[in-house]
Amino acid sequence: MKKILNLVFVSALGGVLTLGAYKLFLEKPQVVYEHPQENELEDVQANFVDSSNYVAELTDFTEASSKTLDAVVHVKNRSIYTPQVTMQDMFYGRSQGQPRVQIGSGSGVIVSSDGYIITNNHVINGANEIEIVLNDKKTYTAELIGTDASSDIALVKVDATDLPYVTFGDSDNVKVGEWVLAVGNPFNLTSTVTAGIISAKGRDLANKNNKIESYLQTDAVVNPGNSGGALVNTHGELIGINTMITSTTGSYIGYSFAVPSNIAKKVIEDIMEYGNVQRAFIGINYKELNGANYKDFNVSKTEGVIITNVLAESGASKAGVKENDIIIKANNVKISTFADLNGFLSTKRPEDVVDFTIVRNGNEKVIPVKLYKNVTTTVNQLGLNLEDLKPSELKKYNLKQGVKISNVNNKRLVEFGLKRGQVVLSINGQKINNVNDVNYIMTSLSKNSRLQLEILNEDGVRERYNYK
Repeated sequence: MKKILNLVFVSALGGVLTLGAYKLFLEKPQVVYEHPQENELEDVQANFVDSSNYVAELTDFTEASSKTLDAVVHVKNRSIYTPQVTMQDMFYGRSQGQPRVQIGSGSGVIVSSDGYIITNNHVINGANEIEIVLNDKKTYTAELIGTDASSDIALVKVDATDLPYVTFGDSDNVKVGEWVLAVGNPFNLTSTVTAGIISAKGRDLANKNNKIESYLQTDAVVNPGNSGGALVNTHGELIGINTMITSTTGSYIGYSFAVPSNIAKKVIEDIMEYGNVQRAFIGINYKELNGANYKDFNVSKTEGVIITNVLAESGASKAGVKENDIIIKANNVKISTFADLNGFLSTKRPEDVVDFTIVRNGNEKVIPVKLYKNVTTTVNQLGLNLEDLKPSELKKYNLKQGVKISNVNNKRLVEFGLKRGQVVLSINGQKINNVNDVNYIMTSLSKNSRLQLEILNEDGVRERYNYK
C-alpha cells in the first residue's frame, strides 16, 4: 500500500514539473486579447445587441393595435330590393317579385370622437339602413353623410360622443418595406389585426376595376369583411383604408390594396364642406415614360409622365406647360407613373397651385400650375353632353345632387323625350353628384350593360329611361 502511494505521489510530481517546464520554456505568449480582432469581436457583440433591440422595436405591434382596435367598427348594410318576377309570382298573380332584405357587412374607421366614420362606398352602397357595431358590442344606427364612388370612400356618422378614434398619418411618407397593420372585421368576426409590409405604392388597378387610383399594396392578410377597415403604421396612425384584394378564389392569396389616407382624408373633408368631392385637374393628355420610349425624348430617365397634349384654357396651358414636357415631380413628390400623378391630384382642390418639376429639352424646370375644376363631360355611350349643376340651379330644383343635360346627340333619347336642361339624377341606381361620377360609372360598365337613367324633367317630375 505504501509503495502505491509513493508511486502516485511521484507521478503527480512529475506531471507538475512537466507542465511547469512547458509553460516556462515552450509555450508562446498568448496575445490574442490585444489583437485588433478583440475590438472586432466586441463591435460585433455590441452591434448584435443594438440590432436585436432595434428589430424588436420595429416588430412590436402592441401599441399600434391598442390605438386602433377600439376605433375600428363593424358596418352592417341592410337593403331592400325587389327581384325579377318569377314563374311562381306569375302563377299566384303577383305583378312583381316579393321584396327581400339583403344584409352586407364590412368595416369602418372612427376618425373623430363625435362619431364620423370612414368606410368603403361599396360596403354601404344601396343601403336602406346602416348599423354600426363597436368593438365593445355597442350598436348605433348611422346616417349616411356622403359617398365618392370613384375613390370608393363613404362617410357616415353616429350620434355619440367621446368615441375612440384613429388619427391620420401622411400616406405620402409611407415607405415600401414598412411594417403595417390591417385592422377590420373579416368574416363577421370582431376587430382582427394582421401584420405585413407595404409591398408597393402607386398601384393603378384600372385594368381590373376600371378605377384610376393610386393604391397602397400590402401583404397584410385582408379577407371579405375587411373592406373599409384601417391600414395603420407602427405608431397607430391611419395611412390607408383597406379596399380590395386580388384573388382567384374570393379570399386572400397574398395581395391587398388600400386607398391612401391623404386621398381618403381629402374626400371626407370635401363631403363635409361641399357635399361632394372637389376634383382638381391640370389639363393635359398624357402617356407614361418608360424603358421603351425614353430615348425618343432624348432623356436618361425612364420614369415620368409625358404630356402629349395641353388642353386649351386649362391650368397647364395658362402656366406655359408644353407638349412633350415630362413631369417628374409635383411639389417635390416623385412622379414615376400617371397613377402617382393621379394620386397626388386626388389630394388637391381646384384653385390649388402645384409646383410641377418638368424636363424640357433635357433640362429640369419648375412650373407653378393653378389647378381647375372640370364641370363638363361628353358621354359617347349615352349621346349626351353633361355639366355640373350650379349652386343656384340646385336650389332652384330643390336638389342636393345631379348633373344637367347641355345637349342630346342621341336621336333615340330625343324620341324618348330627353331635352337640354333636364337633370340626370342617377345611372343604374347610382346617384350622380357631378360629371366625374358619370365618367366613373360609364367606364365601369361592360360593353353590353343595360342602362337606366333617372331624369328630372322640366316639370319637376322624375322619369326613368331604360335602354341598352
